[in-house]
Amino acid sequence: MAEEIVRISIGRDKYKTTIEAANHKFIGDEPEEYGGTDLGPAPYDFMLGSLGSCSAITIRMYADRKEWDLDKVEISLSMEKEETEGNSFITHINRQVKLYGNLDEKQRQRLLKIADACPVAKIMKNEIRIDSGLVE
Repeated sequence: MAEEIVRISIGRDKYKTTIEAANHKFIGDEPEEYGGTDLGPAPYDFMLGSLGSCSAITIRMYADRKEWDLDKVEISLSMEKEETEGNSFITHINRQVKLYGNLDEKQRQRLLKIADACPVAKIMKNEIRIDSGLVE
């Protein structure tokens, strides 16, 4: 079995979850319009945040290694589902990258391409299988 990385728990609260990852603890919730109390990001927000954070970190690492003059990276993400035949759908994630710094167009295009090389993007672009089981 894989090493436990993230633990989530929920009590009777609608729908506040406590999320623990390494030494960090934070709250997830649903917006009020879905019956939650909006005390934290919704699950989809965490997913997009994970992709955005990984993209920004990967861009930063690459620019640092190349010693490029990158001052700041801002990434905005949105998601929508396209219904297809049967019960399936295609998820479209729109990632917009804004780069600040003294960069030429070739560097900017390279950094945009590097965003696709982040580990979370690589996972999301491949088949994902989720194995679930009950624990006593």
